[in-house]
Amino acid sequence: MGLVKSMAKEMIKEIGNKSREFYEFVLPPVDMYLDNDKLTLIVDMPGFTKKDIKLSLDGNILSINASKEISEEKNHNIICNQRPNVIDKKIRLPIELRGENGVSSAKYDNGVLTITILVKKHGEDIHIE
Repeated sequence: MGLVKSMAKEMIKEIGNKSREFYEFVLPPVDMYLDNDKLTLIVDMPGFTKKDIKLSLDGNILSINASKEISEEKNHNIICNQRPNVIDKKIRLPIELRGENGVSSAKYDNGVLTITILVKKHGEDIHIE
């Protein structure tokens, strides 16, 4: 019975690792909202701290990198580890930035990263009588 239990535990651990790798590759989920002269991005990044996250902007490519330390203590008997340890996300922004540094603000609170980017407005508003 010990062999079956051990094999099941290893299988569950491997499934958790694959789930985490998928999340690290495909996600985190990003919402974008365009409002007149600013683009707001909302990124779900639970489990990270503010110091774990690095942002950079190169042209209209926003890079979000995050990495957290993994506790390798012997006392922990991890059965399943699905939460991501690393995020490397590149997002092509669908706008033209205003000025050199288009990022107006970046805030991380309760696992949610909110980035506000100033955009260049094209054309002019037409008043209708």
